[in-house]
Amino acid sequence: MQDFAGKTAVITGAASGIGRAMAERFGGLRMRLVLADLDEGPLGAAVDALKSRGVEAIGVRTDVTRADSVEALAREAVAAFGKVHVLCNNAGVGAHEDVPLWELPLSDWRWVFAVNVFGVIHGIRAFVPGMLAHGEEGHVVNTSSGNGGLTLVPSTPIYSASKASVSSLTETLHLQLVQRKAKIRAHVLYPGPHLVASNIFEAASHRQAEFAREVPQVAPKVTLDTLRGMAKQAGFELQTTQPAEVAEHVLAGLRADAFYILPASPDADARFRERVENVLARRNPVPPAF
Repeated sequence: MQDFAGKTAVITGAASGIGRAMAERFGGLRMRLVLADLDEGPLGAAVDALKSRGVEAIGVRTDVTRADSVEALAREAVAAFGKVHVLCNNAGVGAHEDVPLWELPLSDWRWVFAVNVFGVIHGIRAFVPGMLAHGEEGHVVNTSSGNGGLTLVPSTPIYSASKASVSSLTETLHLQLVQRKAKIRAHVLYPGPHLVASNIFEAASHRQAEFAREVPQVAPKVTLDTLRGMAKQAGFELQTTQPAEVAEHVLAGLRADAFYILPASPDADARFRERVENVLARRNPVPPAF
């Protein structure tokens, strides 16, 4: 798609971070926007900010862990703007994984997979049939991560596994759409090239009651500032990427019809190359040196 003006985009996790940055970038192209988020206050503020700049936008409180909530989002999007052309399944969370994999509470697994994986599944099921039916060009962007989607960080098994799932199901979606000769394209987003300065570390503050943690947190909560401090103690400065930069990568990927929306990063490329070479050589993985 090259002409975005007048087209409709739906973005989950749109109240902050990457989701809000995508909304602002799309709004600058005169797209009509449907912002979805669980957090009503920031969602309303994001919509108001867009409207103040003349962008057609609505906000819909949405719990992506529930199929009926995402289906309601689809109905409201169609009622407001008719056809949906761009779907960004972007909502994501990360649990504070403070103990070995075999000790992590099941509630953490259920919560992260409910948002990161089933949130994407619910979005695909609720929107893709209508996008296929209207027959116009369209895009589905699913937010994965280099952590899990390409390589992995052994201290975050739940998050890594969830993002590996997103990469896999997005590739399947891409192949099935191509086989159908559909005008919709699927894209997998790997935000970066560095750790994105978003509020994903605060996601637990909006954790639904049904996914409440079964046991107390052992280690202190990790935040972006914590990671900056750890990096400084190790003798280097933590590099971060701003959400607005990720939004630019998304737009470039849509214009180029690129399945992999993956910013260039020599360090990440080297880690991924090593992993692929390990597979081809049937060589055992080894823990990272940091």
